[in-house]
Amino acid sequence: YREAWDKDKTQISIPSDTPVMLQSKLNALNISNKHYQKAWDEAKAKSYDLRADAIPIKHAKASRDIASEYKYKETHEKEKGHYIGCRTAQEDPKLSWAARAMLLQNDRIYRKAYHDSKAQVHIPVDAMSVQAAKECQTLVSDIDYRQYLHQWTCLPDQNDVIHARKAYDLQSDNVYKSDLEWLRGIGWLTEGSVDVVKAKKAQELLNERLYRTRPEEMKFTSITDAPDVVQAKINALQMSDVR
Repeated sequence: YREAWDKDKTQISIPSDTPVMLQSKLNALNISNKHYQKAWDEAKAKSYDLRADAIPIKHAKASRDIASEYKYKETHEKEKGHYIGCRTAQEDPKLSWAARAMLLQNDRIYRKAYHDSKAQVHIPVDAMSVQAAKECQTLVSDIDYRQYLHQWTCLPDQNDVIHARKAYDLQSDNVYKSDLEWLRGIGWLTEGSVDVVKAKKAQELLNERLYRTRPEEMKFTSITDAPDVVQAKINALQMSDVR
């Protein structure tokens, strides 16, 4: 399939001075990495002379000194202790304001007045709030809620003891379920149970066969001389291939 095209490719010749060829050469020069780095490679091959008093060297040194942390803090370190204007920290408005703000933000000093005065409050023991608090404490106290009864000593043939035993037997779960012990292991058919009957009734209500009557099961007699029946017969005769 490509044999003819492969032969024609070697026989095509385009003049080198056509606009397309010139444009392609310029594009090749523009995207060539070697041509792009040619001047840099030639400069690297030559020797260079860089003096210590050259402008780029001086600029680099000045930038380094400016960016140096030591040079940045040198003036501040020299001026420490030589502030002029206030003899003490209390006379400086800014220092006084900072100290006042620190005192206001200090939590210990903020709560000092409260801690000094909380032990000096005197409340009458018969105050309404104190009485209400005592009653609430009594209601929610677990010790007062659970008061264990002491051990009674009763005769076993007393009427109240016999009555209590009968009441305990009636309330006991073991006695309550003792009549069902004989049912364990016995098989049971669910036919006739309430759930089975309810499921059958629901199935009958949802059964489409019982809900709808099929058309073929309905008995009806069509009228032969009705207009639509007569028209259907005429159309059947007209469309019949045998006719």
